Amino acid sequence: MQSILVQDYMNRQPLLVSDQDNIRAVVSKLIGHNVIGAPVVSAGGALVGFVSEQDCIKEMLNDAFYCEEPGSVTKVMHKEVLTVTPTTSIVEMAQTMLASKPKNYPVIDNGKIVGLFSRQHVLRALLDNDEDCYLRKPS
Repeated sequence: MQSILVQDYMNRQPLLVSDQDNIRAVVSKLIGHNVIGAPVVSAGGALVGFVSEQDCIKEMLNDAFYCEEPGSVTKVMHKEVLTVTPTTSIVEMAQTMLASKPKNYPVIDNGKIVGLFSRQHVLRALLDNDEDCYLRKPS
């Protein structure tokens, strides 16, 4: 199990949103891609934040109530983002996620986003590999 890596299960084509997007555009993208959050990138492709549905709810509610134009995603995104590398082990990620950390982690390799890793990926890896335990047990 230790040798199973993030790169074996990560989403290799994650939704990325621009730091120039407004919150309404971001919400539309999240819903359209059926995801709960996305990395926010600059025009040059650098990771500058992470935004989730939860981050957008209050702002969307206020905008709807006051009939205001939506603000920039930079207003609600998390600027400090925990990331992982493709060679991080699934076991390490499972342990990290048990400590109430974020649900999604951008996967960074050589300074570039190469994927997104979530709790669902950990569970899929564990499910795919639990058969090994049953095959090794004595009868």
